[in-house]
Amino acid sequence: MTHPSPTARPMDGTALARRITETAAADAAELQRRTGTSPCLATVLVGEDPASVTYVRMKQRRCEKAGIRSRHVALPATTTTEELVATITGLSQDPDVHGILLQHPVGPGIDERAAFEAIAPDKDVDGVTMHSFAAMGFGLPGFVSCTPGGIMRLLDAYDVDLTGKHAVVVGRSAILGKPAGLLLLGRDATVTYCHSRTADLSAHVRAADVLIAAVGRPRFIRGADIKPGAVVIDAGYNPGNVGDVDFDSAVERASLITPVPGGVGPMTIAVLLEQTVRAARQQLGV
Repeated sequence: MTHPSPTARPMDGTALARRITETAAADAAELQRRTGTSPCLATVLVGEDPASVTYVRMKQRRCEKAGIRSRHVALPATTTTEELVATITGLSQDPDVHGILLQHPVGPGIDERAAFEAIAPDKDVDGVTMHSFAAMGFGLPGFVSCTPGGIMRLLDAYDVDLTGKHAVVVGRSAILGKPAGLLLLGRDATVTYCHSRTADLSAHVRAADVLIAAVGRPRFIRGADIKPGAVVIDAGYNPGNVGDVDFDSAVERASLITPVPGGVGPMTIAVLLEQTVRAARQQLGV
């Protein structure tokens, strides 16, 4: 007699993101009632990359639904680092702007780090500055990088106990892989960082109780390498709505898994909106 393979429980980021956004919207409305001011998120886009344009529009629509004002600054692809830094510095100094989002990548020829660092720490609602990175590393108050922050909220919502667990992060970007590892470490997980050049990556993946896939390669993680019962967070998003994990094979091994789309993606925007409202409250002293 054969038994069907167990399948992982999907982690519904869409539903959780909706609840977070509803709370943020209520907080934004209360702030407007008490101060006469609605939170304002400034989005900065360099060039006209179709994916970036679509993503910024999505964020603007979500802002509107949550009662958060959005101010969009569109700059030509010929923008220099100095011009971009000047634009962001002006937004940082504008008391009517509470949060700043620089859509990335910013394109060749621009020093992206210099542009990020022009964002005032109290307006870094996307968690991209060195100040925010240090706060995550030291476990101090601050704004988390939105995708790692959303991942942590998903893990909490599904009661994943991280204490003593071996978490493997595949990816080392400054706004996803690295901060995700710091946040997991701060929750008493034992963290291993891997990447596309890690020797014998499969062996590291097989040891993971919690796997964060953030390498930016479609179906890079194979289901056969997933430890039975592992929690799999797929933070990748590749053309064709495909993640970094081969979902169809991984779902037969994991206990919990995020789908793509509908897992990590909605959480990223929800955390952005939540942090924008918190930034406005802090700046207004409420």
